[in-house]
Amino acid sequence: MSMLQEFKSFAMKGNVVDLAVGVIIGAAFGKIVASLVEDVIMPLVGTLLGGVNFSGLAVTVGSATRKYGKFIQTCLDFLIIAWAIFIAVKLINRMRKEEPAAPAAPPKQEALLEEIRDLLKKR
Repeated sequence: MSMLQEFKSFAMKGNVVDLAVGVIIGAAFGKIVASLVEDVIMPLVGTLLGGVNFSGLAVTVGSATRKYGKFIQTCLDFLIIAWAIFIAVKLINRMRKEEPAAPAAPPKQEALLEEIRDLLKKR
């Protein structure tokens, strides 16, 4: 098999395509949630805390400025985004809940062995 054919076979496998679709949708969903956090939730949190904007907090030591407020803001953004993704996955799993599959019939050999066992027990 040539290298090109082998690559085509690899790239067209179902799980690779599914992964690519998942990454693209995940990136788009991440942007939506990030916008929700930055543009909707954090302004409300700032208002509830008396107009505090964490990203502006900083301390200067010598010529270096430590932007610890930006770090706090990023941590809060992460927690809110992680929570939103957790809730979304939980809702998706609830909607996707499937009926448990009926147990498959045992293989023919196993059924015959069980029948032989039952006959031997009767003796």
